[in-house]
Amino acid sequence: MSDLKNWTARPFPERKVLDGRFGRLEPLDVAKHGDDLWAAMTGADNVWAYLPAWPPKDRAEYEALLDTMVRNRDICPFAVVVDGKARGHMWMMEIRPAHGVFEVGWITYSPALQRTPAATEAVYLIGDYGFSLGYRRYEWKCNNRNEPSKRAALRFGFKFEGLFRQHQVVKGENRDTAWYSILDSEWPARKAAFERWLDPANFDAQGKQKVSLSSLHAV
Repeated sequence: MSDLKNWTARPFPERKVLDGRFGRLEPLDVAKHGDDLWAAMTGADNVWAYLPAWPPKDRAEYEALLDTMVRNRDICPFAVVVDGKARGHMWMMEIRPAHGVFEVGWITYSPALQRTPAATEAVYLIGDYGFSLGYRRYEWKCNNRNEPSKRAALRFGFKFEGLFRQHQVVKGENRDTAWYSILDSEWPARKAAFERWLDPANFDAQGKQKVSLSSLHAV
Protein backbone atom coordinates (compact mmCIF):
# COMPACT_ATOMS: atom_id res chain seq x y z
CA MET A 1 0.00 0.00 0.00
CA SER A 2 2.07 2.92 -1.29
CA ASP A 3 -0.56 5.65 -1.87
CA LEU A 4 -1.81 6.79 1.53
CA LYS A 5 -3.31 10.14 0.58
CA ASN A 6 -6.78 8.85 1.40
CA TRP A 7 -5.73 6.74 4.37
CA THR A 8 -8.06 6.85 7.36
CA ALA A 9 -7.78 5.15 10.73
CA ARG A 10 -9.17 1.62 10.81
CA PRO A 11 -11.74 0.47 13.36
CA PHE A 12 -10.50 -0.94 16.64
CA PRO A 13 -11.04 -4.72 16.52
CA GLU A 14 -14.12 -6.08 18.26
CA ARG A 15 -13.77 -8.83 20.80
CA LYS A 16 -15.55 -11.59 18.92
CA VAL A 17 -15.28 -15.30 18.20
CA LEU A 18 -12.86 -16.25 15.42
CA ASP A 19 -13.72 -19.71 14.12
CA GLY A 20 -11.15 -22.07 12.66
CA ARG A 21 -11.05 -25.63 11.42
CA PHE A 22 -9.08 -27.08 14.34
CA GLY A 23 -10.28 -24.75 17.08
CA ARG A 24 -11.57 -21.28 17.73
CA LEU A 25 -10.58 -18.08 19.46
CA GLU A 26 -13.10 -16.81 21.98
CA PRO A 27 -12.95 -13.49 23.82
CA LEU A 28 -11.29 -14.34 27.12
CA ASP A 29 -13.83 -14.81 29.90
CA VAL A 30 -12.56 -15.75 33.36
CA ALA A 31 -15.82 -17.38 34.43
CA LYS A 32 -16.08 -19.41 31.23
CA HIS A 33 -12.43 -20.30 30.61
CA GLY A 34 -10.80 -20.12 34.03
CA ASP A 35 -11.32 -23.77 35.02
CA ASP A 36 -9.95 -25.12 31.75
CA LEU A 37 -6.98 -22.78 31.68
CA TRP A 38 -5.96 -23.49 35.25
CA ALA A 39 -6.13 -27.24 34.59
CA ALA A 40 -4.22 -26.92 31.33
CA MET A 41 -1.47 -24.72 32.76
CA THR A 42 -0.96 -26.35 36.16
CA GLY A 43 2.62 -27.58 36.40
CA ALA A 44 3.68 -26.00 33.12
CA ASP A 45 5.93 -23.34 34.66
CA ASN A 46 8.29 -23.32 31.67
CA VAL A 47 5.48 -21.77 29.59
CA TRP A 48 6.02 -18.52 31.55
CA ALA A 49 9.78 -18.30 31.00
CA TYR A 50 9.71 -15.31 28.63
CA LEU A 51 6.37 -13.79 29.60
CA PRO A 52 6.31 -10.62 31.71
CA ALA A 53 4.70 -12.47 34.62
CA TRP A 54 5.74 -15.23 36.97
CA PRO A 55 3.87 -18.56 37.02
CA PRO A 56 0.76 -18.06 39.19
CA LYS A 57 1.10 -19.63 42.62
CA ASP A 58 -2.53 -20.69 42.78
CA ARG A 59 -5.82 -20.51 40.93
CA ALA A 60 -6.88 -17.25 42.56
CA GLU A 61 -3.68 -15.55 41.41
CA TYR A 62 -4.11 -16.94 37.90
CA GLU A 63 -7.70 -15.77 37.64
CA ALA A 64 -6.69 -12.33 38.90
CA LEU A 65 -4.08 -12.18 36.11
CA LEU A 66 -6.66 -13.23 33.52
CA ASP A 67 -9.04 -10.60 34.86
CA THR A 68 -6.48 -7.85 34.27
CA MET A 69 -6.32 -9.00 30.65
CA VAL A 70 -10.08 -8.87 30.25
CA ARG A 71 -10.26 -5.38 31.77
CA ASN A 72 -7.50 -4.02 29.52
CA ARG A 73 -9.42 -2.27 26.76
CA ASP A 74 -6.26 -1.63 24.72
CA ILE A 75 -6.02 -5.31 23.74
CA CYS A 76 -8.22 -8.15 22.52
CA PRO A 77 -7.44 -11.15 24.73
CA PHE A 78 -8.52 -14.54 23.38
CA ALA A 79 -8.83 -18.02 24.79
CA VAL A 80 -7.71 -20.74 22.38
CA VAL A 81 -10.48 -23.34 22.51
CA VAL A 82 -10.06 -26.88 21.15
CA ASP A 83 -12.74 -29.54 21.46
CA GLY A 84 -14.73 -27.23 23.70
CA LYS A 85 -11.94 -26.60 26.22
CA ALA A 86 -9.63 -23.59 26.59
CA ARG A 87 -6.05 -24.80 26.11
CA GLY A 88 -4.26 -21.45 26.10
CA HIS A 89 -4.62 -17.72 25.64
CA MET A 90 -3.10 -14.92 23.58
CA TRP A 91 -3.54 -11.25 22.80
CA MET A 92 -4.19 -9.13 19.77
CA MET A 93 -2.24 -6.15 21.07
CA GLU A 94 -0.21 -3.01 20.27
CA ILE A 95 -3.26 -2.06 18.21
CA ARG A 96 -2.71 1.28 16.48
CA PRO A 97 -5.74 2.03 14.30
CA ALA A 98 -4.34 5.34 13.05
CA HIS A 99 -1.43 3.51 11.47
CA GLY A 100 -3.03 0.13 10.74
CA VAL A 101 -0.73 -1.88 13.01
CA PHE A 102 -1.45 -4.85 15.28
CA GLU A 103 0.58 -7.55 17.03
CA VAL A 104 0.04 -11.07 18.29
CA GLY A 105 1.58 -11.56 21.71
CA TRP A 106 1.35 -12.84 25.25
CA ILE A 107 1.06 -16.28 23.65
CA THR A 108 0.47 -18.71 26.50
CA TYR A 109 -0.01 -22.23 25.15
CA SER A 110 -0.43 -25.22 27.42
CA PRO A 111 1.67 -28.32 26.66
CA ALA A 112 -1.45 -29.93 25.17
CA LEU A 113 -1.80 -27.07 22.68
CA GLN A 114 1.84 -26.62 21.71
CA ARG A 115 2.94 -27.95 18.31
CA THR A 116 -0.62 -28.66 17.18
CA PRO A 117 -2.50 -27.42 14.10
CA ALA A 118 -4.76 -25.40 16.41
CA ALA A 119 -1.74 -23.52 17.78
CA THR A 120 -0.68 -22.47 14.28
CA GLU A 121 -4.24 -21.73 13.27
CA ALA A 122 -4.66 -19.26 16.14
CA VAL A 123 -1.83 -17.09 14.79
CA TYR A 124 -3.42 -17.27 11.34
CA LEU A 125 -6.86 -16.30 12.68
CA ILE A 126 -5.57 -13.16 14.37
CA GLY A 127 -3.66 -12.14 11.27
CA ASP A 128 -6.62 -12.73 8.99
CA TYR A 129 -8.88 -10.76 11.32
CA GLY A 130 -6.56 -7.76 11.47
CA PHE A 131 -6.00 -7.62 7.73
CA SER A 132 -9.73 -8.04 7.05
CA LEU A 133 -10.23 -4.74 8.91
CA GLY A 134 -7.81 -3.01 6.56
CA TYR A 135 -4.76 -3.02 8.83
CA ARG A 136 -1.38 -2.74 7.12
CA ARG A 137 1.13 -4.41 9.42
CA TYR A 138 1.08 -7.55 11.59
CA GLU A 139 3.85 -7.67 14.21
CA TRP A 140 5.62 -10.37 16.21
CA LYS A 141 8.10 -9.43 18.92
CA CYS A 142 10.02 -11.59 21.36
CA ASN A 143 12.96 -11.71 23.71
CA ASN A 144 16.04 -12.23 21.57
CA ARG A 145 17.01 -15.14 23.84
CA ASN A 146 13.75 -16.92 23.05
CA GLU A 147 14.97 -19.11 20.21
CA PRO A 148 11.72 -21.13 19.87
CA SER A 149 9.74 -17.91 19.43
CA LYS A 150 12.16 -16.62 16.80
CA ARG A 151 11.91 -19.89 14.88
CA ALA A 152 8.13 -19.77 15.14
CA ALA A 153 8.01 -16.24 13.73
CA LEU A 154 9.92 -17.32 10.63
CA ARG A 155 7.82 -20.47 10.28
CA PHE A 156 4.67 -18.35 10.34
CA GLY A 157 6.04 -16.19 7.54
CA PHE A 158 7.04 -13.09 9.51
CA LYS A 159 10.14 -11.27 8.28
CA PHE A 160 12.91 -10.38 10.71
CA GLU A 161 13.39 -6.61 10.86
CA GLY A 162 16.01 -6.05 13.52
CA LEU A 163 16.92 -5.98 17.17
CA PHE A 164 15.94 -3.36 19.72
CA ARG A 165 18.80 -3.51 22.23
CA GLN A 166 18.01 -2.95 25.91
CA HIS A 167 14.39 -2.49 24.91
CA GLN A 168 12.86 -3.51 28.23
CA VAL A 169 13.55 -4.66 31.76
CA VAL A 170 11.54 -7.85 32.35
CA LYS A 171 11.64 -9.76 35.63
CA GLY A 172 14.75 -7.84 36.64
CA GLU A 173 16.67 -8.73 33.48
CA ASN A 174 17.53 -6.92 30.28
CA ARG A 175 15.42 -7.77 27.26
CA ASP A 176 16.74 -7.23 23.75
CA THR A 177 13.68 -7.49 21.53
CA ALA A 178 13.64 -9.13 18.09
CA TRP A 179 11.07 -7.57 15.73
CA TYR A 180 9.23 -9.34 12.90
CA SER A 181 6.35 -8.36 10.64
CA ILE A 182 4.01 -9.33 7.82
CA LEU A 183 2.70 -6.49 5.61
CA ASP A 184 -0.68 -6.26 3.94
CA SER A 185 1.00 -6.67 0.54
CA GLU A 186 2.51 -9.95 1.76
CA TRP A 187 -0.58 -11.31 3.45
CA PRO A 188 -2.35 -12.86 0.40
CA ALA A 189 0.59 -15.21 -0.16
CA ARG A 190 0.97 -15.86 3.59
CA LYS A 191 -2.76 -16.50 3.91
CA ALA A 192 -2.71 -19.00 1.03
CA ALA A 193 0.23 -20.84 2.62
CA PHE A 194 -1.50 -21.01 6.01
CA GLU A 195 -4.71 -22.29 4.46
CA ARG A 196 -2.96 -24.92 2.41
CA TRP A 197 -1.05 -26.11 5.49
CA LEU A 198 -4.23 -26.17 7.61
CA ASP A 199 -6.14 -28.19 5.00
CA PRO A 200 -6.97 -31.61 6.53
CA ALA A 201 -5.54 -33.19 3.37
CA ASN A 202 -2.10 -31.99 4.53
CA PHE A 203 -2.15 -34.43 7.46
CA ASP A 204 -1.89 -38.20 7.39
CA ALA A 205 -3.91 -40.64 9.50
CA GLN A 206 -1.54 -40.10 12.43
CA GLY A 207 -1.86 -36.31 12.18
CA LYS A 208 1.63 -35.83 10.75
CA GLN A 209 2.04 -32.99 8.27
CA LYS A 210 2.81 -33.86 4.67
CA VAL A 211 4.12 -30.43 3.65
CA SER A 212 5.71 -28.02 6.14
CA LEU A 213 4.45 -24.50 6.62
CA SER A 214 7.96 -23.13 6.20
CA SER A 215 8.26 -24.68 2.76
CA LEU A 216 4.90 -23.24 1.71
CA HIS A 217 5.95 -19.75 2.77
CA ALA A 218 9.15 -20.18 0.76
CA VAL A 219 7.26 -20.79 -2.49
